[in-house]
Amino acid sequence: MVAMADSTQTLIGPPQAAKKPHSFTFHGTTVTDEYAWLRDAGYPEVTDKAVLAHLEAENAWFEARMAPHKGRIDSLFTEMRARIKEADTSVPQKDGDWLYWIEFEDGAEYKKWWRRPVAGGPDELILDEVALAQGKDYFRLGAISTSANGKLLAYAIDDNGSERFTARIKNLETGELLADEIPGTLSGLVWVANDKALVYSLANEQWRTDNARLHWLGQPIDQDVELYHEDDEGFRVGSSLSANEKWLLIGTSDHETSETRMVRADDPLGEQILVKARRKGVEYDVDEREDVLYIHTNDTHENFRLATAPLDSPGEWTTLIDGSDEFYLLGADLFRDFYVIEGRRAGLDQIEVRYYDDPARVEAITFPEASYSAGLSNNPEWHVTTLRLSYESMVAPASVLDYDVAARTLETLKVQEIPSGYDAALYATERLEITARDGTAIPVSIVYRKDRTGAGPLHLYGYGAYGISIDPGFSTTRLSLVDRGFAYAIAHIRGGDDMGRAWYKAGKLERRTNTFNDFVDVARGLIERGFTTEGKISISGGSAGGELMGAVINSDPHLFGAVVAHVPFVDVLNTMLDDTLPLTPGEWPEWGNPIEDKAAFDLIASYSPYDQVKAQAYPPLMVTAGLNDPRVTYWEPAKWVARLRAVKTDDNELILKTNMGAGHGGKSGRFESLKETAEEFAFILWQLGVEE
Repeated sequence: MVAMADSTQTLIGPPQAAKKPHSFTFHGTTVTDEYAWLRDAGYPEVTDKAVLAHLEAENAWFEARMAPHKGRIDSLFTEMRARIKEADTSVPQKDGDWLYWIEFEDGAEYKKWWRRPVAGGPDELILDEVALAQGKDYFRLGAISTSANGKLLAYAIDDNGSERFTARIKNLETGELLADEIPGTLSGLVWVANDKALVYSLANEQWRTDNARLHWLGQPIDQDVELYHEDDEGFRVGSSLSANEKWLLIGTSDHETSETRMVRADDPLGEQILVKARRKGVEYDVDEREDVLYIHTNDTHENFRLATAPLDSPGEWTTLIDGSDEFYLLGADLFRDFYVIEGRRAGLDQIEVRYYDDPARVEAITFPEASYSAGLSNNPEWHVTTLRLSYESMVAPASVLDYDVAARTLETLKVQEIPSGYDAALYATERLEITARDGTAIPVSIVYRKDRTGAGPLHLYGYGAYGISIDPGFSTTRLSLVDRGFAYAIAHIRGGDDMGRAWYKAGKLERRTNTFNDFVDVARGLIERGFTTEGKISISGGSAGGELMGAVINSDPHLFGAVVAHVPFVDVLNTMLDDTLPLTPGEWPEWGNPIEDKAAFDLIASYSPYDQVKAQAYPPLMVTAGLNDPRVTYWEPAKWVARLRAVKTDDNELILKTNMGAGHGGKSGRFESLKETAEEFAFILWQLGVEE
């Protein structure tokens, strides 16, 4: 309980949430949920005094348990911050008549956006995030878009973490804000009609972007025109420009099906062209060059193909690049004289330059390391002779490269600087394969110091959902564990698309439990290979990766010595049964629809971490939540922690921190977010008994 004495809170023990009877029945099965009351009936407004009091009590318990470790938290924060170049500038990139770049100043949490004329002239500050964030507990810049003529800047900000942005327009010639203000956006901001109008999407009451709207500059927003409305509540709408900026592309999709309409960008109210009507399970995106459409689609192969179609017959697709079991085609970027293919082979990033007039000519851009992350960076212009690329690995800091297409040469423009020092020669990285229980080889990327000996502590990270790959990139914060003797591993488990689309499908819907099994089997495999021992493994994951954390500590709690679950999606059954929640209908293709499908109900119930909490010993656990989080609602982690407290049989640490003024991503600002990472690492070091 939490006892109160006068105005000072005296903590006797962790908060014990009240149990209140609540149950419901689906498909003949009754589900009890004694902590359902933690969901404020007025959500997204949270005003229930009992709910707020419980969350504040949990926060007080978190602070009390972490207080003895404040010195280590501060030390970790100081060393993490020392690895960040505080005064830092991006490599300028040309877009039209201007060179654009961003800059951090010493001590600044947020960026400043700059430009200068290509022909020469003074630097211009076009957007100052520092000033915009002044006095705010939370700040996030969403969309930002400069008009084609360079005279106007559209941008959108969120100042509470709810992911409902307010769009404004700035006159870059005078520095003044236009009167136009569009609240409630959740989208890009696309300039059309010769810079006289913007296309955007509003979030509706259920936080769904079911629309594409046109705003004429200077007109009241109640006169904005809805260009497209999506009736399927599971689909989301987004807009963009074609690479040559001739076409406005209005796309709508869920997790497995998509559809695109095109309309001339200079005539956005003109006739729309439907490229091809949606067909369940078929995804595609489209671009245009010289009246030919280029379509990236999975209609004939799950790893996607590239097809073409004449503009006047957009649904007649002819294969340009076949789908392949070996090559996962992630996308095609069109430029005036060539196009670029991005994909993965054996899980590693590939970039190829190809030519419109010579389909057999393929020029692969090669990289030196066996395991890395590479891709196209910001390339805004249609006519280019060099490509801006990004490159990093688990031991190589992030680099900005230019690739000369004609000469086929790479030039390094910038390498991430680590002010406190970094010697890549001290570290080693490997790409392993560990066999899962069903015989599937699971890739694992791992980094450690070369002077590490024996089976020491190991941190294992995983996500495994939505076809999102976890690339083997560089991290300065990770060094705070690695330099203390940890090996740090990324499990490229099924549910992500690290090894192709089939890899993703093998971890969703009826095969969801493969994701959890893969993670556990990787942990066991790393023990067998001598990297660590049982109980010396810390693990972390967020959102769907938090669901992963909950599942594996239900099934194999003895393997892990410390667990961090960020905004964890752990109340899967309740959430998927509630079609009034913003994301639920769009999530059914990923998890299944337990409302209509008894098999989906039974499967989700069998692994939903909240529903599978049992009377057993659990490893030490740190959980985070965001009161304003629209993706994983705050009550999911709150209910999970409450149920764990009530039934677990151990005395291990269990702490919950709810950010009362933030959302899914935690605190904003480059240093404020570091403080949360320092807390996480201090918890891990504490629980694994790692001394300084």
